[in-house]
Amino acid sequence: MAIENRLTLVRVREARERAIAILQENFAHDVLDVDELERRVTAAHRSESEAELVALVADLQDYQSAGGAGALPVINALVPASEVNAAATIRATMSATRRGGAWNVPRHLEVRGLMSATVLDFREARFPPGPIDIEIHAVMSSVEIIVPPGLSVATDGSAFMGVFEQVHRAPPHPDPDQPLLRIHGRAIMSAVEVKLQLPGEPGYIQSHVDAHREAHLEAHLAHQQAHLAHHAVRQALREERDEVKHQRHMLKEQRRLLKEQKRLEARRRD
Repeated sequence: MAIENRLTLVRVREARERAIAILQENFAHDVLDVDELERRVTAAHRSESEAELVALVADLQDYQSAGGAGALPVINALVPASEVNAAATIRATMSATRRGGAWNVPRHLEVRGLMSATVLDFREARFPPGPIDIEIHAVMSSVEIIVPPGLSVATDGSAFMGVFEQVHRAPPHPDPDQPLLRIHGRAIMSAVEVKLQLPGEPGYIQSHVDAHREAHLEAHLAHQQAHLAHHAVRQALREERDEVKHQRHMLKEQRRLLKEQKRLEARRRD
């Protein structure tokens, strides 16, 4: 049974890679827009059925089979077990940091940003097999994570007066031989975004991103500013009330002291 399950896992993985390759080709030929690419790539990663994966691209042309250019790369290179780093940390304070190109991704990567901008480009990265944890702690910062379509991604983060994009692009039962990027952490007055881009095509998908995403971000920032302004007004009102209470307390204390002074003077006269 274990052998059968393993063979099934391999067949599904191969079907997924073929489907994602076809999706990439059709996006490159402007058959799919970025939203449809993301929708179908997400469905491909989450599917565990060969039939579903075949149906997912049944309406699209396989350019490689039709004699076109070779399929774009789907799975990035894996790091040999002997070269896998257990952990690493990226710290950015009031600065801009970018990690890209052919770099080895550690098993656990911690990103700490304070009033900074960090870009992690995984399109040409080399991964260890299995889960890779990216832990983000961002304060008044931006963290942009660029991933290729063939990389499984799952996020589970929280935000306070900010954005932590939620992406669930991973199979329910991940292949232990394939990388799975798990992104978690906390964004405080910050933005953590995951962007899908083709390997070897810097900024290509970004040029196709619909304007509604930028409008959504602008609206969110405007909401944050309004919230901050409202918070500032409430804080000012609280401080004013506290000052009034303090003045009343001082006046009450002065009256008490004056009354005590009059009582002592009256006793002396008696």
